[in-house]
Amino acid sequence: MRERRLAMFEEIDLKREYTLDEEISIKAEIDELGDRFAQLQQRLKKAGIPVIIAFEGWSASGKGSLIGKLLKYLDPRGVKMYSITSPSDEESRKPYMNRFWMKIPGRGEIAIFDRSWYHDWMTSGKESHSKDIEVFERQLTDDAYVIFKFFLHITKKEQSKRLNELEASKATKWRVSAHDWKQNKAYAVCKEEYDFMLEKTNFEYAGWNVISGMERDVALKEVLETVVKRLEKLCRKVEKDGIHSIEGRGIPVSKMDFELVRKPLIQDVSLDCTLSEKEYHKRLDKLQDKLLKLSYKLYKKKIPLIICYEGWDAAGKGGNIKRMVSCFDARDYDVNPVAAPDSYEKARQYLWRFQKNLPKTGHIAVFDRTWYGRVMVERLEGFNTETEWKRAYNEINEFEQELMDWGAIVVKFWLQIDKDEQLARFRERENNPAKQWKITDEDWRNRDKWDKYEVAVNDMIKYTSTKDAPWHIIESNNKYYARIKAIETVVDAIESRLS
Repeated sequence: MRERRLAMFEEIDLKREYTLDEEISIKAEIDELGDRFAQLQQRLKKAGIPVIIAFEGWSASGKGSLIGKLLKYLDPRGVKMYSITSPSDEESRKPYMNRFWMKIPGRGEIAIFDRSWYHDWMTSGKESHSKDIEVFERQLTDDAYVIFKFFLHITKKEQSKRLNELEASKATKWRVSAHDWKQNKAYAVCKEEYDFMLEKTNFEYAGWNVISGMERDVALKEVLETVVKRLEKLCRKVEKDGIHSIEGRGIPVSKMDFELVRKPLIQDVSLDCTLSEKEYHKRLDKLQDKLLKLSYKLYKKKIPLIICYEGWDAAGKGGNIKRMVSCFDARDYDVNPVAAPDSYEKARQYLWRFQKNLPKTGHIAVFDRTWYGRVMVERLEGFNTETEWKRAYNEINEFEQELMDWGAIVVKFWLQIDKDEQLARFRERENNPAKQWKITDEDWRNRDKWDKYEVAVNDMIKYTSTKDAPWHIIESNNKYYARIKAIETVVDAIESRLS
């Protein structure tokens, strides 16, 4: 049984009363802090600091009215407010944290949440998704996001009074739910669970601020004071030293909590594997029929499948993907080609653009290039810092673990060819009008960096080939062999799950 603790609530004085002079002084402080908050918004925009302000608390503790007052100080073009309720049918078919990833602000923007990713924990009264929450908050703050978490605390008597007042008015009666009264009735039990939640998720990088909601102006002043003072300090630091000065270093590979599967260096993989065209077509038809039937089973059992393709330029990813998906019901899958991020995507943590393309339960997502660009092309082309790509190994492992905890099957392919085979395919593309669009100057530039890419790929496989989501190196000098091996690998993964 959990030890009874109410440490974070005990620090808050809910009996404090204020004199008229104190109330006047508080209002003056609010005006001054509000002006500073308004000025800060422009500094945040210029500095590129994204801010998330999340409000939790007792029902009727004043979250909505407080948020409304905060918004009056801000330019609406740079802020979004989200009121979180139970997930929609569509949202419930994605990972729990997905709908919150979709709402993160861009650089220099502010997102305010009336209830947040703690919603399930708060409404159920039971620990919920604590590991996913920890990862979400750490990965964002490591990427220079600033997260404020406020819990508005009131007494049981005050909550009951406010709920009765709301119910007494026809205009506000609808705002009171059966859950609100259930919470009030079980106030002591809920208080103990909420205190446990606050203690468990009071992270150094995203701590809780428990604030008395008994006096609305006092609560507003404390929120403004907390936000303004911290943001002013961070703005000064970024204006002096740049945005990277407030990033975190993440978890190094030496401290990752994942069981890794040893794989050979890609240059040591034998590429002599071949398959005749006749044998290829014979096996392909049977495998595709089998894969189609398995995909129906996934759909019925609501198991999502995520297939990830990486590999050398001209390694045959497109042809491999085409044979993989051609047997699926067109309504059940999406192929997501991944190019360089656009300006909207760059303004957000790099995993955001992959979160938005995750499949629903029972559906299939195929990625033609993936989140691993973070530790390959972005690393080698200098699109991110050494700190960023080094912390990405653990971030990616956490991302994939969250997908698998949700129920997804994750299959990852590296299509391996040698340098001579790549050159032959480049030449073929140049000489074939129907394929010339496939060859670009960037392909040739990447080829010149073959040795550097080889190092990056080997690091990627070494640090992200986990027990539950290992890399499958596909010998791809022979396209027929590569296509069959890839489909066989997916079939095996599905059968393993279904068994």
